Amino acid sequence: MSRRRTLTALLSAGLTAGLVAAAAPAASAGPGGPDKQPVAEGYGGAVVSDTVESTQAGIDVLRRGGTAADAAVAVAATLGVTDPYVAGPGGGGYFVYYDAKTKRISTIDGRETTPEADKSDMFIDPATGQPYAFETAVESGKSVGVPGMVATWQRALQRWGKFSLADDLRPAVKVADHGFVVNQTFADQTISLKDKLSHFAPSAALFLPGGAAPKVGSVFRNPDLAETYRQISHQGIGALYGGSVGRDLVKTVQNPPLAKDAPIKPIPGPMQLSDLQAYRALDGSPTHVNYRGYDVYGMAPSSSGGITVGESLNILGNFDLSKMDRVQALHHYLEASRLAFADRNRYIGDSRYVQVPQQQLLSKQFAATRACQIDPGKAGQSPVAPGDPYSTSGGCTTGTAASSDSNEQHTNHFVVSDKQGNVVSYTNTIEQLAGSGITVSGRGFLLNNELTDFNFAPTQGTAPDPNLPAPGKRPRSSMSPTIVLKDGKPVLAVGSPGGATIITTVLQVLVNRLDLGMSLPDAIAAPRASQRNAKTSDAEPAFLAQPTTAGLQALGQSFTNVGSIGVAAGLEFERAGKILAAGEPVRRGGTSAMVVSTHR
Repeated sequence: MSRRRTLTALLSAGLTAGLVAAAAPAASAGPGGPDKQPVAEGYGGAVVSDTVESTQAGIDVLRRGGTAADAAVAVAATLGVTDPYVAGPGGGGYFVYYDAKTKRISTIDGRETTPEADKSDMFIDPATGQPYAFETAVESGKSVGVPGMVATWQRALQRWGKFSLADDLRPAVKVADHGFVVNQTFADQTISLKDKLSHFAPSAALFLPGGAAPKVGSVFRNPDLAETYRQISHQGIGALYGGSVGRDLVKTVQNPPLAKDAPIKPIPGPMQLSDLQAYRALDGSPTHVNYRGYDVYGMAPSSSGGITVGESLNILGNFDLSKMDRVQALHHYLEASRLAFADRNRYIGDSRYVQVPQQQLLSKQFAATRACQIDPGKAGQSPVAPGDPYSTSGGCTTGTAASSDSNEQHTNHFVVSDKQGNVVSYTNTIEQLAGSGITVSGRGFLLNNELTDFNFAPTQGTAPDPNLPAPGKRPRSSMSPTIVLKDGKPVLAVGSPGGATIITTVLQVLVNRLDLGMSLPDAIAAPRASQRNAKTSDAEPAFLAQPTTAGLQALGQSFTNVGSIGVAAGLEFERAGKILAAGEPVRRGGTSAMVVSTHR
């Protein structure tokens, strides 16, 4: 049976019940723009991203001879136009790259940084001595980190690009100028954000013209963002990191532009132009574990994604999931992530500021001390205690349990490959949906609220908290762009948005594909559950509807229905240069997958 037919059968069988409005492999945009095709197979390169326009931008760059890095910049910039509530130059992200020439994987940390004037108590209200309410912090200049997106694009092109930044921004400029057709997803998101966007005058003017969300089928244009991209094209990234774009950004952070009669009084942020001038996207090395003969590479701190996915896989490597019944396989998946999240919360932060025991957390020896905590007959009771990665005695000793944290909400992920065999797995974000809610006046992009990813106050009891704010520090992230090799050659590239559920989504997709024998499209479409050292696991309606759920509950697993989890995108590299590009058939309106050519 073909992968396309397998996916259709999966949907028809009801395994994604509760998520599927129209059980078909392609998510039709109907009157709201072109249809999305979530699965494509072919040659010469591929792109999977959230919108048809962004995927097409990447494919066009590949067809002109650009590298995967060139195409990735085009995709990301276009997402800033067509998916502005989760992407754009006001945010940041993590870029993982496989270089076909050197056969090496490298990373770029484009995470936002804390302004130098901020301190560890930046989210403590001086009037009360208590942390600010979360939404108060979000809709403020305090939440805005120094954006790393554009610096990441430039650094990626310096290392692996063929074209200039100006060349790769052209597709996004065109879409911003000419507009795109509003689909149901964009309209629904705007409606859900109406209160937040209406608080700030530039946001209301851009996204709520006439006081209402754009209608499905209408054309949405963003000439201000087009002009911003043109200025960056002509002047280089210095236009943002010290020039007039940056000055406008800093002014907005320091004096959030309230709408008339807005019911909030946002806290100003202390960002200075010098913070933008000092920003650097950081080259780095990936995390690495070997899982059942596959080399799995991810993002090192400031992300917690690579370590937590890697530790979870190492724990699961002590069990043969393929020989278990589905209840036990899912039970072990949930328990492995429960344990790994306990370690994440205790030990992982920005490694330039805290000592992260990365080598120890990713060791097989440490994983064995965590695997022996898993009882096949009983679920763990969260919060479970972290392990001691520094111990040399082995065994199942643990520390003291502490609270977990999960502030991240919305991101986007896409994957790209080119005809030379280079591969990009790139997750970027402005944090919550619409970020801080603040649009830079005359510039056409929203500002992030990434600094609310810090813990506002200590969470680890008497132990040090690795994720408290500090000047210049990058908040801990869960973004998990991942590339999998076998015998030095790419096999998979995957990732997802979804805040802290990113980690479990990537882990579950890998388990589905590598252990449970699903095709990549089926692994992505399958129902999800997410255990993050919480008393209950988040679960999709379709997961709860499966016959395995009763068996899991009998083991003590408990679930909370949270609706949709994640929006995964992936590539699988097959024989003779063939690429399988797979995205979501339904979640968040479906994903757009394309290949350069359907024939060799």
